[in-house]
Amino acid sequence: MPPFAQRHPRPRRRPVANSAAPSHAAPRRARRPRPLRRWRLRGMVLLGAALSLMLGGLCLLTLVAGAGLLIASDQILPGVSVAGVEVGGMSQTEAAQALTRAWQADTLWLRDGARTWRMSPVEAGLTLDAGATAAAAHAWGRSAGGLSGLLEGLLGGAQVAPVVQVDAATLSLYLERRQAELDEPPVNAGVRLVNGRVEGSPPRDGRVLDVAATVARLQADPGRELADGALDLVMRTVAPAIPDAAPLVAQASALLSSPFELKGYDPIRDEWHRWTASPEMWSAWLTAEPDPNSALGLRLGVNAEAARAFVTGTVHFDDERYVDADEAVTAMQEALAQNLPSATVRVRHGETVYEVRGGQTLAAIAEQVGIPYPYIQAANPGVNTDALSVGQRLTIPSPDILVPLPPVPHKRIIVSRSQQRLWAYENGQVVFDWVISTGLPSSPTALGVFQVQTHDPNAYAQQWNLYMPHFVGFYHPGPGVDVWNGFHGFPTRGGGYLLWTGDLGRPVTYGCVLLSLENAATLYEWAEDGVIVEVRD
Repeated sequence: MPPFAQRHPRPRRRPVANSAAPSHAAPRRARRPRPLRRWRLRGMVLLGAALSLMLGGLCLLTLVAGAGLLIASDQILPGVSVAGVEVGGMSQTEAAQALTRAWQADTLWLRDGARTWRMSPVEAGLTLDAGATAAAAHAWGRSAGGLSGLLEGLLGGAQVAPVVQVDAATLSLYLERRQAELDEPPVNAGVRLVNGRVEGSPPRDGRVLDVAATVARLQADPGRELADGALDLVMRTVAPAIPDAAPLVAQASALLSSPFELKGYDPIRDEWHRWTASPEMWSAWLTAEPDPNSALGLRLGVNAEAARAFVTGTVHFDDERYVDADEAVTAMQEALAQNLPSATVRVRHGETVYEVRGGQTLAAIAEQVGIPYPYIQAANPGVNTDALSVGQRLTIPSPDILVPLPPVPHKRIIVSRSQQRLWAYENGQVVFDWVISTGLPSSPTALGVFQVQTHDPNAYAQQWNLYMPHFVGFYHPGPGVDVWNGFHGFPTRGGGYLLWTGDLGRPVTYGCVLLSLENAATLYEWAEDGVIVEVRD
């Protein structure tokens, strides 16, 4: 054998779980406890707890000391507010000044749940004692409010009641003046279009301000009521007059079969404009109204706010013209009362500005813009209209001042000064074509758009001692002037003597339009008040 016997490597043993170890396996040696490490851990925990207690106590002492210094100072506790004004950290003098400024700057609110409105305490008759209020704010958390008040102030959530005097009469008048904007009117049941089908729309209760109860509530404890800067309104619930509009569904179905058409007539330019709302849109305007003259006791009406929104959002012009939204809503309501899906409203004109050109006189400008010059003079007070300068800007009044009555759209009278002729139109067709006479060059018939406004079977002109048969007045020569210019037949003087019978066809009058006796009588009966008269050159 070799000197060293060959060694065979021992096979490695696989670890076996304790539960599967053979019964003859030797037990493992248990670790001995280490008491020193455990005591060291316990010591650290106790030390940390002791340090925490010491720090907490130090913080508490610091907080108490700081609170004591703050309480002993002249400063109001932080977080204190009065009537919505933060006064924390201010001295009493500073707080009184801040409260006075805020009281004069309309910082209070009227409140109805989520709805709020600015309120002027001065206009409402509420008088603040700023000094006493600042003193009350300073006392909060000290001599007032107790420990809870102190904590509220330190934590920033204390509302102190202001010292206020209430003038009940002034407050009542103030609330009454604002009641229209504060009230929430009830909504009657109505009708609506849903997926092309008309059905009833539900009613909604309204809320109306109870002025007396609101004033009494504030008088009972004004400071507490205004501590948060708001006066909570006392509102009464008001039920709608129409809780069910089902009987009107059939009527609404017939109306909503077509769009609603709003027609605008411009009497100055003799133009028509049209705006339409689809059935889906204008069904939202419909509501029910009580009607004792109806068999159903109901009638369809227009929700004014919805109709007004349509007008303001749809009707627009590129010049000074406009449609009065309230007039349009009234016209819509009247149309629906007659079961009509269309309404007519007047197109109005605003003022314009005219820039004077070289060599122009006020009379020449009046002829150009179609407004008698006394009206332009009245619209430019303080301007020397007898000495116009190039580039001077004049306000030209609206031509609507010469057309004050509701116009008659289907009739119109045209007067031509150059041709000395009159044409009368009805529904676009000429019904009268007559020779006339207008004013002399020294007293011309004014150019412009006017309107029949008076009828007198035999008017008397005192200045010329003339009687004018079948007089139809259509304009005043100037604002505030009682004299009329108008149509009339051959005048008489001194008991039956006829003037100008052979002068038709040339200017002879002092501004009126002369017709034969027969034609004057015919026009007198045909042209009712409101018919437009357009005088051209």
